[in-house]
This record gives sequence, C-alpha cells and structure tokens, in this order.
Amino acid sequence: MLEKLTDSDLMLHTGTIVICLVKFIHDLGVHLDSEPTMKSYISKEISSRYHQLCKIRQVCQLVGQDIAQQLVSALIFS
Repeated sequence: MLEKLTDSDLMLHTGTIVICLVKFIHDLGVHLDSEPTMKSYISKEISSRYHQLCKIRQVCQLVGQDIAQQLVSALIFS
C-alpha cells in the first residue's frame, strides 16, 4: 500500500513546518526502517560483523589461538 502513495502524501504540514517520512533511521545504536522485514538492520549487522571478523583475522597471528577463539566467541555472543 505504501508504494501507491506519492511523496506529497508522505508529508505532514504543520503550519510553517513540513515533516517528511524517512525510510531509515539510526538512533541510540538501533537501526529502524519503514518496512517490517528488518532488511536494512540485518544488512548493517552483517556488514559490521564481517568488518570485525576481518580485524580479528589480522590480529590472530599476533595473539595465540586461544585468545583468537575467545574474540570470535565474544563477537558471536554479543
């Protein structure tokens, strides 16, 4: 149903102020989007976790295997 609405339908005019609908917002560490699928949230989480795994891989050679396993476990369970 939202796809049938025009941009002007998604604006709220209150006197001199116009409030526009946004499709995505990031507030207090939470990603919210206008669709109930949470697609953008999942995409951001996957991107963040992949970046963190790449950093862990870089330090694996500097720290022992036990510490590297602890880092991966902490990433998974956080």
